[in-house]
Amino acid sequence: MNKITVLGSMNLDTTIRTERLPKPGETVHSKEMFTGGGGKGANQAIAAARNGGEVRFIGAVGKDTAGKTILELLEQDDINAQGIKELAHTRTGSAYVMVDDKGENSIIIHGGANLKISESHVSEVSQLITTSDFLIAQFETNLSSIEKAFEIAKQANVTTILNPAPAPKEISAKLIQLTDILVPNETELEMITGRKVTNQKELDNAAQVIHQMGVKGLIVTLGSKGAFYSFASVASGFVLAFKVDAKDTTAAGDTFIGALTAKLSVDMRNIEEAIHYGNKASSLTVQRYGAQPSIPYESECLKS
Repeated sequence: MNKITVLGSMNLDTTIRTERLPKPGETVHSKEMFTGGGGKGANQAIAAARNGGEVRFIGAVGKDTAGKTILELLEQDDINAQGIKELAHTRTGSAYVMVDDKGENSIIIHGGANLKISESHVSEVSQLITTSDFLIAQFETNLSSIEKAFEIAKQANVTTILNPAPAPKEISAKLIQLTDILVPNETELEMITGRKVTNQKELDNAAQVIHQMGVKGLIVTLGSKGAFYSFASVASGFVLAFKVDAKDTTAAGDTFIGALTAKLSVDMRNIEEAIHYGNKASSLTVQRYGAQPSIPYESECLKS
């Protein structure tokens, strides 16, 4: 069982279903509205926990009803919440998600407590990191806390996984050098490398740029097409996605990362199998509505 620490965001999501997404200045009627757990960090942690990982979380919520709800949701999936701080006078993170009948979404995020995670906070709970096999982070929290966590991880030979989402304008050279595995989508990869990525040759070229930056492993999520991987010490290749009718793509990428990490061996030798598993989990997520409510359990992924 992989020991996984996630440093990241936790949101209370409000999901609004519509026939189509509104244009600027347009008002449309909703078909359904509901709330549930979200945030890229929490989604990835829950995906890892539901698929066999032993998961710890580092983050922050406000001392409010939303924060209490989020902590209860993490507890339901047996996630260690010792690294989560409850902050006074700060709202818990929130997101407003519009989903149309084609499964496409538009999301507005209020970072709230997620942006208050400090370097000292990370240092206080460093044991959660140093006793892990993997550390995962994304860009819905402040970057200084991620750099601190990755420094601690590298000193303890813990594998670091960075999901550069939402897409950044730039990533510091320091953080890149502290990253073992980078997991962007096509847009994020283009922003990081400054190169267009439209075919296999361009993917290979972009991968070489990433490796030259000091990152050993690259996994590029390509939506309905699958995922491309390139590991300097293993190999490169492409793993096809499962063909399904998507209802809601919210948390699809987060599910992929969490489920993959739960199955990935520390030596990366099973990288293709782990990506295949992540693709399977993600294919189940997109057939359901919401973020965390849509994330599948291991028993579901192993059925077929």
